[in-house]
Amino acid sequence: MTLWAGRFSAAMDETLWNLSESYSFDHVLYAHDIEGSMAHVRGLQAAGLLTPEECATLLDTLATIRAEFDAGTFERRASDEDIHMAIERRATELAGAVGAKIHTSRSRNDQVATTLRLFTRDALGEIARQALALVATLVAVGEKNADAYLPGYTHLQRAQPVLLSHHLHAHAWSLLRDVDRICDARTRLNVSPLGAGALAGTSLPIEPALTATMLGFDEPFANSMDAVSDRDFVAESLFDIALVGVHLSRMGEELVLWTTSEFNFAVLGDDFTTGSSMLPQKKNSDVAELARGKCGRLVGNLTGLLVTLKGLPLSYNRDLQEDKEPLFDSVRQVLLVLAAMNGAYQSMTFRAEVAAAAADDQLLVAIDVAERLVREGMPFRQAHEVAGTLVGRAVRDGRPLADVVAAEPAMADYASLFDRGAALQGRRSPGASGPLAADEQSRRLNERIATLRARL
Repeated sequence: MTLWAGRFSAAMDETLWNLSESYSFDHVLYAHDIEGSMAHVRGLQAAGLLTPEECATLLDTLATIRAEFDAGTFERRASDEDIHMAIERRATELAGAVGAKIHTSRSRNDQVATTLRLFTRDALGEIARQALALVATLVAVGEKNADAYLPGYTHLQRAQPVLLSHHLHAHAWSLLRDVDRICDARTRLNVSPLGAGALAGTSLPIEPALTATMLGFDEPFANSMDAVSDRDFVAESLFDIALVGVHLSRMGEELVLWTTSEFNFAVLGDDFTTGSSMLPQKKNSDVAELARGKCGRLVGNLTGLLVTLKGLPLSYNRDLQEDKEPLFDSVRQVLLVLAAMNGAYQSMTFRAEVAAAAADDQLLVAIDVAERLVREGMPFRQAHEVAGTLVGRAVRDGRPLADVVAAEPAMADYASLFDRGAALQGRRSPGASGPLAADEQSRRLNERIATLRARL
């Protein structure tokens, strides 16, 4: 028996049922659907559409159904097309005629929209918390290796030395922007659709503002058609998740490089690596590769939903059922990656000596030579050309740049520029990569973390 059986003389064909049913994936919404239904029931009593006794019966019934789901004892019936029908069907079984009142002044359209907003609000909050946990790990790894430094890269070519903490903080700032976007998205989605009905509201005396408050929404919907057809919040959430995935992918790519024999900057713990089914010597950074690989899936989920939405007329259309699987999948996958990458960084041993040796490459001092000339009054473009000429000579002759510079009469006192770590120490401008700029950056980073934690 479907919720609309009175209009039809034949049961739904099996092929349509197989296409139409969504319980197989939307059952994960049970807690949020019950939460929304409890608020709806209280709203019906406030409107005089349920007696206090009927309201109490339905609330107890919904609590019982929630307990069945929590315990894994809820039994789906063959007629349960989705989680919403399953809960209403079970409520009617338990409460009899009173259970049949639960859907008064409500459509599955506003019910689904409300449930999905509640789910998305909670899911985004958890993603943000996990992202902040990863940020905390990045900060902790930097503090643990406070003096460690490595080459910073542009075009994947060695460019200038940077503190490891500075490098990891760059990733932290990316994740903090993700958390900021997620907080903004939660604010925008925090509008209650409950009471919009199928598309045009109801003639019954309900008060959507009341149920909105009960459910922690900032306000009720302003337009009933928009309320049931809007999935901007899903698209925005999928974008935010996809961008988290992009940042995690970049971090994964870096860990893949750092843990190769060619770089040898870092080693991940055995509990965050895998071996080979054929090659006994292999230790693979699969966690980082999977972080990189999952990104395509997250971007694909976003793209798929946008294509689904782009041709829909107002208001509700069944196409909108396609909003849930990509959302559920993206939430699950990004949480898996965030947790795994957090553990990977915690397991990481940074090979400071190897990284420092690469960062002390004399060619990376070329900019310091040029800037020394600038401090002595030479225009930068001329200084750049002079330093570049010296680099070219060192490369062509196979000589250390320090020797080539020392051979210049006007640069006899430039030798200290090539001392170990000197180029790193020279990076002292605000926001730069050297130790003298680090304290102010840490202060700003910690302030931002505290602000975002407060927002959550």
